[in-house]
Amino acid sequence: MKKNKEKSYYQTIKERDPSARSNLEIFFYPGVKAVRMYRRAHFFYTHHMKFLAFLISNHARRVTGIEIHPGAKIGKNLFIDHGMGVVIGQTAIIGDNCTLYHGVTLGAKTSSMKGKRHPTLLNNVMVGAYATILGDVVIGNNCKIGAKSLIIKDIPDNCLTRAGTIKSIDVCKSIDEANEIIMHETENRFTNK
Repeated sequence: MKKNKEKSYYQTIKERDPSARSNLEIFFYPGVKAVRMYRRAHFFYTHHMKFLAFLISNHARRVTGIEIHPGAKIGKNLFIDHGMGVVIGQTAIIGDNCTLYHGVTLGAKTSSMKGKRHPTLLNNVMVGAYATILGDVVIGNNCKIGAKSLIIKDIPDNCLTRAGTIKSIDVCKSIDEANEIIMHETENRFTNK
């Protein structure tokens, strides 16, 4: 019995970014740099060397424009595409194979709260540009959060959101079909005006 060979980080990015031409090019993507630097900072943060963790984190923010708190918990294959302005808070949890676009905030509703105060993204979540997810909410598996959405409540698995609405994509045969629905609705919005 053969084991399924796990895809490399670079292969998963090539699947999500059609403009990616080579692994070397991907290596220099700002989002990939930020995730590499986060992994180092997180190591030091979890080994009680927080000052060093914050030095690395602050350097990453200056170099990439992406701010990831070293205390956040991030799974495999996070892809931050066009990442300028992305903010990931201290108690945020991000599952495997998630994609964040520029300007995304995974933040807290208030800074005075103790304990878990940032969002949890389960696996295969896509968060569109300038979307903001605030508080200790859970975004379910296979969800797509539309650009400029503000999310302050839990979203169940397999849902599609756009600013102001949540639609279940259980009726869709695939995420590709959900993408078609988004494109169709976007086209209608511009042609009906």
